[in-house]
Amino acid sequence: MRRRLALAALASSATAGCVSVKLGSEPAAQVQLSLRDAAAAPPVLRVPLAVALTPALLIQAQPGQALADTLAIAYARREGEYAFYQLASWTEIPVRQVPRLLQRRLQQRHIADAVGLLGDPMGADWLLSVGVDSLHHDLRTAPGQGLVTLQVALFDRQARRRVAQARFAAAAPLKSADSAAAADALSAALALAFDELLPWLEAELARAVAAAGAPAQR
Repeated sequence: MRRRLALAALASSATAGCVSVKLGSEPAAQVQLSLRDAAAAPPVLRVPLAVALTPALLIQAQPGQALADTLAIAYARREGEYAFYQLASWTEIPVRQVPRLLQRRLQQRHIADAVGLLGDPMGADWLLSVGVDSLHHDLRTAPGQGLVTLQVALFDRQARRRVAQARFAAAAPLKSADSAAAADALSAALALAFDELLPWLEAELARAVAAAGAPAQR
């Protein structure tokens, strides 16, 4: 029975294509990997603003691409054809994890005195919606790269209108064609996307606050 289970695990690994998750000399086992903000931002983006641009900012998670709305980690050997690692998964669904990671980055930058997630018991005149359009291991050329695309929009909640929107795409190379390296590369790509998102948000939020009649405090 033990031998049959081991053979089944190996067959599952072969089906997944590039899965390589080993714990020492033990057979491959199911593991959970974290999507992180790899903090690859230039030092200037990690230095907090002296004065926040606004008292409060809320972040709203938008429905994302199906590949980012699951615990499964996706990879693609051909354009438009996706599969999932069989022996590894995310610790949290990316469409929920990405807004939390962005919240921490914005808090560190001190863009607002308070940065919360929609549903938190706080009021805010400004809301940033965040959608994950893509998040997968591109394996068309091994060992591949981690690809992340975010769709964001800034809203004036008082005026009930969208004041700005943008799309940010980033890629980071893998060191090896396996799930752990894919998680690291996707975390690095996410950090790069955040690096581009922050200056855009600062400029758009300062402009919107000024246009709304409350001069930015920058």
